[in-house]
Amino acid sequence: MSHPPLAPFVPAEPSNAHAGDPVRWGFIGAGHIALKMARAITAVDGHRITRVGAREATRAQALADEFGGRGGSYEDVYTADDVDVVYINTTHPFHLEQALAAMSAGKAVLVEKPLTLSAEQATRLADAAEAAGVFAMEAMWLRTQPIVREVCKLVGEGEIGDLVSVNADFSVIRDPDPTSRLFDIDNGGGALLDLGVYPAHLVWPLLGRPDSVQVMGTLASTGADHVVAMQWGYETGAFAQLSCTFAGHSPGRAVISGRSGWITIEPHYAKSPEHAVIFSGGKTRTITLPSRGYQHQVEEVGRCLRAGLTQSPLVPLSDTIGVLEVMDCARSELGVRYPQE
Repeated sequence: MSHPPLAPFVPAEPSNAHAGDPVRWGFIGAGHIALKMARAITAVDGHRITRVGAREATRAQALADEFGGRGGSYEDVYTADDVDVVYINTTHPFHLEQALAAMSAGKAVLVEKPLTLSAEQATRLADAAEAAGVFAMEAMWLRTQPIVREVCKLVGEGEIGDLVSVNADFSVIRDPDPTSRLFDIDNGGGALLDLGVYPAHLVWPLLGRPDSVQVMGTLASTGADHVVAMQWGYETGAFAQLSCTFAGHSPGRAVISGRSGWITIEPHYAKSPEHAVIFSGGKTRTITLPSRGYQHQVEEVGRCLRAGLTQSPLVPLSDTIGVLEVMDCARSELGVRYPQE
């Protein structure tokens, strides 16, 4: 079976980590996710919001007023002297061009998931970040959650032996609606990029890149993927089963099985998880690590910037690109193609 590498070591910040200048954030986009992220940023010491850019000036100004920043256009954010990192939270098709604009102005970027529509676009973004020498990270906040990090660490240390399988789902009920972004093929709609990236990013640090991918699913009338199930196979004999759908609810429990035990991350593993149940050595125990939601990814961005890193060891761009490569393959199997590709 498969035994994964140890989870990445992330040193603790020194006690005076926030003693210097704060990390100054600019926003591209002012929707409901921006509001959640803004609340997280302002709850973390050493971080503040200075700029908000949106297509509608009134929306940008409203969010900026609430959190003490200045509203304006996208260009105002890119060129501002008081912005260290740009948080991009627009819809999927715009992520690449907006990240490139921010990085060309010397800004670090945190880009909402999915980083881009495809692996090819993600590679372009990563190459641009490397050329500019700036930090870039996908906002896959699942990977920064304390309980997820602890489970990856325990698995890497052999707590449940060599891995046999991982099972993870993420499903919600959304009636097919051609006017909804979730089903709009022109706007990056579909279950895979909205939901499926979460189980994929849970499996990736545990088992890595699959050697084979089997896909089944159904499409909405708009051509966007509506139901998707994948089985990832590994030459070791290990496998992962991942599913996502807008057709109905699912519990969101992740199950990790090994030769000598198992671990479950209790529902919902992709929504501020705090509890894991471990069966090992013939005994069952529960571990609890509190979650502060998006704040953990805010702290990770700050830690990386202060350390002079251009990538996060928790959410490296190589993992993001790898996941998108699998998503590309799955979409190809289902016949889903975005006009921007």
